[in-house]
Amino acid sequence: MKVEYINPFISALVNTFDTMLGCPISRKSLSLKSSLSPHHEVSGIVGLSGQAQGTVVLSLSGDVALRAASTMLMTEATEINNDVVDAVGELANMVAGAAKAQLTDFTLSISLPNVITGRGHEVRFPSNVKPIVIDFESPWGPLALEVGLNEVAAPVAV
Repeated sequence: MKVEYINPFISALVNTFDTMLGCPISRKSLSLKSSLSPHHEVSGIVGLSGQAQGTVVLSLSGDVALRAASTMLMTEATEINNDVVDAVGELANMVAGAAKAQLTDFTLSISLPNVITGRGHEVRFPSNVKPIVIDFESPWGPLALEVGLNEVAAPVAV
């Protein structure tokens, strides 16, 4: 997986949390993903297709999901409900859209986000991809970005 694909997602996440939520986040560790379960209990999932294919997961702790939704909705969210799920989906969409805008040299399409909640849920990446996990810390709690992309060879002209 090329760093050219990963860095735009990192900067998009940092910028989205800072500008849209007023919540600074700092990058902690980077590692290969070793299990099917995301690091946290709320996952915003976006598929990518085109020159790179795969999945990007915004994995939020429950506290981060609640605080982000509260900020976006301008009302206190106290439980993971449909409003919080919608807010996390919108966050994942904003991050993917901002990253795609930085990836103008590549032809990419992004899917509509899906959100999965609950401890122990699984997100499967394409079998030919070795995803990475970038952990972040915020004043609201931990979050992670999981990226698993595979560059697709350009078709040969006949």
